[in-house]
Amino acid sequence: MDKFVDKACKGIEFLIALGLAIMVVLVFGNVVLRYGFNSGITVSEEVSRWLFIWGTFLGAIVALREHGHLGIDMVVSRLPAWGKKICLVAGHALMLFIVVLLFKGCLEQMKINWDVSAPSTGAPMAIVYAAGLVFAVHGSIERVTNKVFLLSPPNVSVAAEDKQRIAEGGFFNQS
Repeated sequence: MDKFVDKACKGIEFLIALGLAIMVVLVFGNVVLRYGFNSGITVSEEVSRWLFIWGTFLGAIVALREHGHLGIDMVVSRLPAWGKKICLVAGHALMLFIVVLLFKGCLEQMKINWDVSAPSTGAPMAIVYAAGLVFAVHGSIERVTNKVFLLSPPNVSVAAEDKQRIAEGGFFNQS
């Protein structure tokens, strides 16, 4: 499963790079056309803004997967092991709560702006909020699966009879 997610993150990184390249071409082309030929690309600013928003949220997905967000552990590093675990679980719960709020907010904004057209492209403005929705879905999945795997020791192996019980609808106790 990790290999699949890692490949998906590489794909997301490619999309971010592609979006940045398109932004550079649009903005630079627009500058050259405006100053050199007194014309411009009408949709340049709007599409560049959308690509920037999408790039930010897609980059946050990659950073979440790679644990690349900023963190300050000045206080947590001085706690005993049980205190660190409590802070870890509390941090994950808080992040999950915030991602759920982001999901609800973006979903509402998408509903509101679905019929609102962008000025130059005419595309629905819901495109802007879809980026937050994509991040919220992926972020909640990442937080939940990360929490489950954090609570499981790395050397846990599931026995054949446990696999059978799980397949029959039972529950596997990891503690």
